[in-house]
Amino acid sequence: MAESTRTYPLDRTTLTYAQVAKTIDHSLLRPELTEEDVIAGCALARRYHVASVCVKPCDVPLAIRELTRSDVAVGTVVGFPHGSSTSQTKAFEVRQAIELGATEVDMVINIGWLRSGADDRVLQDIAAVVEAAGGKLVKVILENAYLTDEEKIKGCHLVEAAGADFVKTSTGFAASGATLDDLRLMRQEVSTRMQVKAAGGVRTLDALLDVMDVGVTRVGATATLQILEDFKARCGQEK
Repeated sequence: MAESTRTYPLDRTTLTYAQVAKTIDHSLLRPELTEEDVIAGCALARRYHVASVCVKPCDVPLAIRELTRSDVAVGTVVGFPHGSSTSQTKAFEVRQAIELGATEVDMVINIGWLRSGADDRVLQDIAAVVEAAGGKLVKVILENAYLTDEEKIKGCHLVEAAGADFVKTSTGFAASGATLDDLRLMRQEVSTRMQVKAAGGVRTLDALLDVMDVGVTRVGATATLQILEDFKARCGQEK
């Protein structure tokens, strides 16, 4: 299991390029992206040494090819973006993605089950993905835009109980994404073993630093180039 040893808030005066870059999962999930777009996105991720690319399941082989011998992981999504696939389908998606070379998966919970109070089914759904992942990194998306604070808290507890590594705010495809209030709540409601990922709306360096300050260790981003070039310009640091 992954574990965070970072303390909060961060000392921004000592923050390095690598610490910022390795917080970013470069998102390549928009449905209209061409293969050329994915190749360009992988090249950017390699050049800027981010943590990972997060690609559609069909693009995993392409991303693996483009990122061979790099320090960038290849991740993909499961039950995306609505979380309504059966648990068996989600588990199959995970196993296939890992066979293709992915080392990280971002799954969407069954949002309707969580809102219905079907805690056991939500727990089993997540646990099926964790088991299928076989030790690979599992990040679980709550899709907070549709949840009350009480449902967010319950979701956090179920994600941790199921053995996942991260709890994540959003797919980036709902009406709203990550908020600092939600991130503080999520960080508070899970143990130090768990990590927190922000997604949806983190488009500037200041926004990235703000979420890191409240305990976020990964961010789903499409504005990777602008964020990291801004960091280098402000801090005079190269990769």
